[in-house]
Amino acid sequence: MKPDSRPAGIATRGQIFSWTLFDFANTAFSVIVVTVIFPRYFIGHVAGGQRWLWGLAVSLSMLCAALLAPPLGAAADFGRNRKRYLFIFTIASVVCTALLFTVQAGMIVAGMALFIIANIGFEGGIVFYDAFLPGLTTRKNYGRVSGYGFAMGYLGSLAILLIVNVMLPSPSSPDYQLVVRLSFVVAAAFFMLFSLPVFLFVPEPPVDSPPPPSLIRAGMQRAGGTLHLLFVKKEFPSLARFLIAFFIYNDGILTVIAFAAIFAQQVLKMSDTEIIQFFAVVQTSAVIGSAVFGVITDKIGPKKTITITLVLWIGIVVAAFFVTTTGQFYVVALAAGVAMGSSQSASRSLMALLTPRSREAEFFGFYDGLCGKASAVVGPLLYGIVADLTGERVAALAIGLFFVAGLILLQGVTAPSQEVAEPA
Repeated sequence: MKPDSRPAGIATRGQIFSWTLFDFANTAFSVIVVTVIFPRYFIGHVAGGQRWLWGLAVSLSMLCAALLAPPLGAAADFGRNRKRYLFIFTIASVVCTALLFTVQAGMIVAGMALFIIANIGFEGGIVFYDAFLPGLTTRKNYGRVSGYGFAMGYLGSLAILLIVNVMLPSPSSPDYQLVVRLSFVVAAAFFMLFSLPVFLFVPEPPVDSPPPPSLIRAGMQRAGGTLHLLFVKKEFPSLARFLIAFFIYNDGILTVIAFAAIFAQQVLKMSDTEIIQFFAVVQTSAVIGSAVFGVITDKIGPKKTITITLVLWIGIVVAAFFVTTTGQFYVVALAAGVAMGSSQSASRSLMALLTPRSREAEFFGFYDGLCGKASAVVGPLLYGIVADLTGERVAALAIGLFFVAGLILLQGVTAPSQEVAEPA
């Protein structure tokens, strides 16, 4: 076992702040296009009420992102050019998000295609963004810095929701759908503007050796070797088990994100303005959950923190099955906001602790890619089908099975304290 030679205080506060601003930026896409506005616009005005098509679009985008993430993550490790890849994925997401403005009634293929590319850009970029975390601070502060990032993300969500809420006219206005479509352009501009600091001020890690002739080929070979290392040779059993657990419970989280606004509309008949205001409140609880549980994670460890949040998630989906009023839904959603921010932050911290040094982008490719994004191939499509057949309540209850299974598997993970073993 080698000691952690990473120097303390490797990044300045300004650099850490610049890193967190990318979370602030990209949640404009997440909240407007993935969660609040575009899902309802697509299902209600583009796809004729077919929820399974939205689930299919989410699933296909996650599958593509999952297949791309591990080799590109490994390639970023070899070349130490994470910002270049992050910029490419960010631009793809920004451009396609803005082009969603052109999608109108009946344009199902165009709407799905643009969303899929935009979401691949969003999800693929997170691989490289997350991989900066181990080089920003010391191991004992991973939870705190990760929590800051997620908290900034939820603050970004609040900001973009406020902007769009001010933009929207009365639903009876003849310009209402035009403004809804303009919100996609605003989200794209917000994403681009606030992502700039990470490219300008966060340094790349130093290059230890000359890169191979083909980074992509080398990345694919290394990713295949990592898959063999984790699940065949089993040199990192706790990391492998955690990735499987994360694969399962993150499926539930991503499905909640993709269908929360649809649930509010279908079950409680909430309007666009009510849903925006509702999600603004939820984002506030998520900010608190990210920040508070970031500190708690450093105190009790990420595994215990994730365990607590998964128990909370199970209670949330059961409660959602029984809600009948907007007030009850607010209580359930506030708990979901806290659980969302804390579970995602603690998961990123545990992954950082379990990841061997110098292979962060590659291993985070499996975390964000194969085990994070590929997990969303199942949940959203399943939810959409079940909701179309039986309704939103049963679909929501079915998602609880993902949290139960993830909780059980997580208990077999041995979380490191200060050091992580590396292969001989």
